[in-house]
Amino acid sequence: MGIIISQSFRNMMTTYFGFGIGAINTLFLFTYFLEKEYYGLVSFLLSAANLIWPLMAFGVHNTLVKFYSSYKTKKSRDEFLNLILFLPLIVSIFLGIIGFFSYSFLLNYFSEGNELVQSYVWLIFVIAVATAYFEIFFSWSKVNYHSVFGNFMKEVFHRFCITILLLAVYFKLIDVQTFIYAMAGVFVFRAGAMQLYAFSLYRPKITFSMPENLSSILKYSALILIAGSIATILLDLDKVMIERYLPIGEVAVYGIAVYIATVISVPQKAMHQIVHPHTANLLNAKDKPALDDLYKRSSLTLLVISGLIFILIIVNLNQLYQLIPPQYAVSTVIVLLISLVKLYDNMLGNNNSILFNSDYSRLVLVVGVFLAILAFVFNLIFIPELGILGAAIATFLAFSIYNTAKIFLVLQKFKMQPFTVYTLYTLIATAGLTVAFYYWEFPFHPVLNILLKTVLVTIIYIGIACKWNFSEDITAIIKKYLPGN
Repeated sequence: MGIIISQSFRNMMTTYFGFGIGAINTLFLFTYFLEKEYYGLVSFLLSAANLIWPLMAFGVHNTLVKFYSSYKTKKSRDEFLNLILFLPLIVSIFLGIIGFFSYSFLLNYFSEGNELVQSYVWLIFVIAVATAYFEIFFSWSKVNYHSVFGNFMKEVFHRFCITILLLAVYFKLIDVQTFIYAMAGVFVFRAGAMQLYAFSLYRPKITFSMPENLSSILKYSALILIAGSIATILLDLDKVMIERYLPIGEVAVYGIAVYIATVISVPQKAMHQIVHPHTANLLNAKDKPALDDLYKRSSLTLLVISGLIFILIIVNLNQLYQLIPPQYAVSTVIVLLISLVKLYDNMLGNNNSILFNSDYSRLVLVVGVFLAILAFVFNLIFIPELGILGAAIATFLAFSIYNTAKIFLVLQKFKMQPFTVYTLYTLIATAGLTVAFYYWEFPFHPVLNILLKTVLVTIIYIGIACKWNFSEDITAIIKKYLPGN
C-alpha cells in the first residue's frame, strides 16, 4: 500500500491543482466572461461528448489494463496493442457514418427550444473521439506504471488552456465562437500529446496478426463498453436532459453545482490511476488476502480524505455563492445530494477495479443497464416537475442504487466488503462537523469567512482522525510531517 499511497498522493496533488484551475474557470471566468447561454452550451457539449466517447473507445482502455500483464513476449504484446489501437478507430468511423446520415435529425432534435446548440453539434463527435484516444493512451502509460504525466494532461492541461482562451475572450482577442472551436482543438492536441508519451514508453511494431485470445478480448471489451457507458450515462445524462427540458443556461447553473461536488471525487481519481492496474495484478495472481486488504484500506483512506472535503464544501457553500453572479446560485440541497453521491463513490474504494477486472463484469452489465434505464426514467419524471433539483434527486437515487448493488456483488462473489468500524466513526465525525459548522458564520468578507472555517474545521477533523486512528495510512502520512517525527 506504500507505493500506492505515495503515487496516489502525487496524483492527488496534480489533480487538485487541475481542479483549482477548473474552479477558477467554472466559478469565475466562465460566469463573468461568457453569457449564461454560451456557458450552458459549453457544459452541454462536454457532457454530450462524455456520453458517447466510451462507445468510440469500445472499452479498450480498460481491456488494456486487464490483459496487458498476461502477455509475456514482445510479439504477443505487439499484437494486442495493435488491436487496442485500431479497434476504436473502426468503431469511431462506423459511428461517424451513422452520425453523418442522421445529421439532419440531430440538428432538428437539438434545435428544439435551444437553437444555439445547432451549429456546434458536430463538435460533440470531435471531442468524443479525442477523449476516447486520450483515455486509451493514458491507460497505455498506466500499465507501464507511469501515471503522473497522464494525470497532469487529464486534470491540468486542458483546464489551463481553457483559462488562456477565456482570457483571450475577455481581452477581445477572439470571439466566443472561436473560443468554442479552439476548446475542441485543445482536446485533440491533448490526445496527440498523450500518444507521443505512450509511444515513448513502449512503441509496438505494426502487425496485422491478431492475439490468440481475440475472442476473450472482444467479449470483455464489449462488456466493459456497456458497463463503462452506463457509469458515464449515470454521470452526464442529467445535464443532457436538462438541455432538452429547460433553457440551456440552466445546464451551466447545474454544472457549477456538480463541479463543486466533484471536488470530493479527486482522491478517488488520483488513487484509481495506480490501484486499478494493481488490483488487476492481484486478481490475475489470485491473491485474495491482499485484495481484501486493499479493498478495505482503499475504502477507508478515501473516505477519511473525502469526508473532510465534503465538510468544507457544505459549510462554505453559502459564502462561495456570494462570490459569483447571483443567477448561478442554487439551493444547498442540490449540492448536498450530489456531494453525498461522490462521498458514497469514495466509500467503494477499488470496488470498480475488482468488478471490471474479474469474471463477474457481466453481472455489473446487467445491473448497470437496468439502472441506466431507471436513471433516464428518474430524470424524465423529476426534471420537468422540479427543474435542476429534480436532476439532482434523479442522480442521487440512481447512483445510490448502483453503488449499493456493486457492494453487494463483491460481497456475494468474493466474500469481501469494504467497511470497518472506523468507517462508521468517520461518517459520524463528518456528519457532526458538517452540522456544527454549517450555521456558524463569521461576520467577515466571504473569502475570509471561508479561510477561517476551512482552517478551523481542518484542524479539528485531522485531530479527531489521528486521535482515533481512522486510517493507518493517513495517520502515518500526517505524523511523518509533524514536528519531532
